[in-house]
Amino acid sequence: MTAPPSVKSPPTGPAVPPGAGAPGDRGRSWQGQRALLGHLRPQRRRMAAGVLLGLLGSVMGLAQPLAAKRVVDDMGHGAPAAGPVLLLSLLVVAGAVLAGLGYYVLQHSAESIVCTARHRLTDRLLRLRVPVVESAEPGDLIARVTSDTTLLRQTAPQAVSAAVTGTLVTAATVVMMGLLDAVLLAVTLAVVAFVGVVVALVAPRIGRATRHTQEAVGCIGAALERALGAFRTVKASGAEQREAEALRREAERARRTGVRAAAWEAVSATTSAVVVQVCFLVVLGVGGARVTSGATDVSTLVAFLLYLFALAPRIGQLVEGVSQVQVGSAAADRIAQAEQLETEEQEQQREQREEREPETPEGEGGGRGCDAGVRSPLSVAFDEVIFAYRPGLPRVHHRVSFTVPAGGLTAFVGPSGAGKTTVFSLIERFYEQDSGRVLLDGQDVRQWPLARLRASIGYVEQDVPVLAGTLRDNLTLGTPDPGPDELARVLRLARLDLLAARLPDGLDTDVGHRGSRLSGGERQRVAIARALLRRPGLLLLDEATSQLDAANEAALRDTITDTARRTTVLVVAHRLSTVTTADRIVVMEAGRVRAVGTHEELLAHDTLYRGLASTQLLGP
Repeated sequence: MTAPPSVKSPPTGPAVPPGAGAPGDRGRSWQGQRALLGHLRPQRRRMAAGVLLGLLGSVMGLAQPLAAKRVVDDMGHGAPAAGPVLLLSLLVVAGAVLAGLGYYVLQHSAESIVCTARHRLTDRLLRLRVPVVESAEPGDLIARVTSDTTLLRQTAPQAVSAAVTGTLVTAATVVMMGLLDAVLLAVTLAVVAFVGVVVALVAPRIGRATRHTQEAVGCIGAALERALGAFRTVKASGAEQREAEALRREAERARRTGVRAAAWEAVSATTSAVVVQVCFLVVLGVGGARVTSGATDVSTLVAFLLYLFALAPRIGQLVEGVSQVQVGSAAADRIAQAEQLETEEQEQQREQREEREPETPEGEGGGRGCDAGVRSPLSVAFDEVIFAYRPGLPRVHHRVSFTVPAGGLTAFVGPSGAGKTTVFSLIERFYEQDSGRVLLDGQDVRQWPLARLRASIGYVEQDVPVLAGTLRDNLTLGTPDPGPDELARVLRLARLDLLAARLPDGLDTDVGHRGSRLSGGERQRVAIARALLRRPGLLLLDEATSQLDAANEAALRDTITDTARRTTVLVVAHRLSTVTTADRIVVMEAGRVRAVGTHEELLAHDTLYRGLASTQLLGP
């Protein structure tokens, strides 16, 4: 059996496809900002409403210093200040309420943005081509769905609010300050300009550091998924400390990059805070001198200082907004990279409807029987197939050719690495051959709509994966709504009826992560039942009885023999007992078909098969 070679991805996760990103940090930054805008665009109306509410709240805030000036003037002239004080209180309350509503609407938009991004990204990841997934780190892909999309939620409200509300209110505040005292405004702007220079220098570094931090987080996920995916092996090998050290190294790298990003954000925030304080002191000193000289009055200075206090958080908001744009752009860029990974062909809704009630294409023979709902058996042929898993790697198949007629049981045998499992992978179009043809009922599999092709095939993998969830969820994975009689029939065929009867909740019992609450043989029978429930026209079994005891193996072997009377069954066999009853046996060696025949014919004429049979193929 030949499996795809293990290819480690670089520490930064899946590579961007050629041409998908601009070179250099500046190009990545622009690409990330465009991607961020793409995520925000569907929520533009709701965000506009949130910004408008926040803007109205800020306008209420702009009126507060003028009301305070009125209070000071009235108190200075001995007039009652109750009216202006009441007006000031109303402005404060109304401004707070409108600002709170605006914040809620923006947060609602942010949740919708994140939900849409996760829907789109998870749908994309589940449709990736098998070679793409095998060359990527699953933990890093998971991090892009979880932590990177979470950053979108954190950045969207701040970025939008800062870009619109912050800019407009800051401009309005500056205008009001200019109307009060142009000299003090000039002093303020001279100091604030320094903040803009610092932010322009620091912002790109924040984005770069954030991108590196998220890549490091993805590596933590990849390392953890690696350890948990082989949890028993790690424990049996006593490798907990070694794996913990690997995780600790990745966590330390994430800490260093996170600290670097935090340092640049601290430089930005501290600079803006210090500059605002310096600005206040300078304005207070210059304004006091102007009041002393009679160039302005105390109430004007008080109003100006109140506007300055109102301007300070707006400057901080703008600085924070720029930082959040960089953070969000880095996250959006990583999400965009995942969205550019190559997927399998997408089936349109029309083809999905046809797949539910398929019309038999010319030469296909894959329609359902009208009475029993069973697909007609499918023939299989390989015609001079050449295949390597990646360019530059050794070929797995060297002009492989064989023909399997519709119906019956065909076994594939041969030494490890002969290319037997690859036959199944090419039939399922997990990979596509480099040259030659793979034919299903006389039609090239590349001409079959992918959904219809796989709906016609039942496939039981060698490692028989069982998903977290209930036993029913796993059985009906490819057949969402089977009838109770059909489900009971398959349970009997796969010898699962007694298991289901003794489980506490029957078919609705949770089987644990990767079926951890089931034995290896039970997981194997679940996979076989799942494939049989589809009533396929072609059943592929990759050593589907290797973990069964003798009694269950014999019973399932009888089931497979009986199934082969109604459909085409191909089995990769490692046990002699599996192949002796096969209608034909394909012997493979080093990526070539060495011989085809029955058990007796091959014993008489093929030395490799005779040697394999004498050792019970791969052992008793």
